[in-house]
Amino acid sequence: MDLHSTYPAISDLRHRARARIPHFVWEYLDSATGHEATKARNRTKLDEVLMMPSVLHGEMTPDLSVDLMGQHLPLPFGIAPVGMSGLIWPDAECHLARAAADLGIPYSLSTVATQTPEMIEPVLGAQGWFQMYPPRDAGIRADMLARAKKAGFHTLILTVDVPVASRRERQLRGGLQQPPKITPRLLAQVAKCPAWALGTAHLGMPRMRLMDSYADHVKGQTEGLSSTAHVGYLLRTSPDWDYVSKLRDEWDGSLVVKGVLNAADVAPLEKAGVDAIWLSNHAGRQFDAAPSPIEVLPAIRAATKLPLIFDSGIEGGLDMLRAIALGADFVMMGRAWHYALGALGADGPAHLADMLTSDLIANMGQLGARRLNDVRGQTFTRTVP
Repeated sequence: MDLHSTYPAISDLRHRARARIPHFVWEYLDSATGHEATKARNRTKLDEVLMMPSVLHGEMTPDLSVDLMGQHLPLPFGIAPVGMSGLIWPDAECHLARAAADLGIPYSLSTVATQTPEMIEPVLGAQGWFQMYPPRDAGIRADMLARAKKAGFHTLILTVDVPVASRRERQLRGGLQQPPKITPRLLAQVAKCPAWALGTAHLGMPRMRLMDSYADHVKGQTEGLSSTAHVGYLLRTSPDWDYVSKLRDEWDGSLVVKGVLNAADVAPLEKAGVDAIWLSNHAGRQFDAAPSPIEVLPAIRAATKLPLIFDSGIEGGLDMLRAIALGADFVMMGRAWHYALGALGADGPAHLADMLTSDLIANMGQLGARRLNDVRGQTFTRTVP
């Protein structure tokens, strides 16, 4: 099968994945919060960023490599952390870590993934990033950091845009509980997705193994949690500036703060010693009145020389170039990698990476850009009569 003719776009992978993933899992992956206005805004605002084609540059082979936090990377994109990744597709974390290692790009493991850092270590490449939902207990935090470092993760991501749990109404209607329980209603959905069902049966019901390893600290406290909450909500805290400082002191690798949208936060983050800032509105999953990262990117770029990482709404290489043109240094994607797994299994991530690479090359050719830095500032504002 020619994958590029059958699945030439992320939308094609999404369509096929939806048919192969049980509905309650799909609602977890694909949903946002509220009316999903922020999720829609991410797409709308990216489409509003126009770029002027440039002609007569002759033949070229664009260079897609980037330098980021002391690392030379062959591509300007990586794999963002997604909680309960292994629920979306069996063994998702290992599939994605292995694909990232082959490509030489960052793979980010979530604190609330279904596999632990130790389980990922055998397939982790040189670009392992560990995403932390901050534990309240200092001892747990120190142990978690030590485990991530020992397993080969060199970059720490502190996620700061989840001070409280969001509602995600579609997920609630879908019937997903934490930990996942297969009710008769959900079993009927699973029966329609044999590849997912067989893989899950082989590996066992997905659970947050890293969080579960600390469950004794909150034993007996789970009563009263909502059906979509989990033990992680009892273990973690909403971080403050002091927490960032403590984390900087305890982690000797690169530190990235994820979930920044306000340029006013840049100077304090620089003072705290972070190595990069990650613009994100959590793909619309946390707050339904948030601006899209592309709207605030120019102001944040103007406020700092730190590397800027970008996510939320990216659907192809052209969107990556839009973000880079406005000041981003690197782009992360989460949902798309899981659409690829759902559509094509273990073959999906490599196809997605090839698709994104081809899209970047095609659009850089239109812009006359031999290097990604050549794209900087290549936007213009449409004049409305």
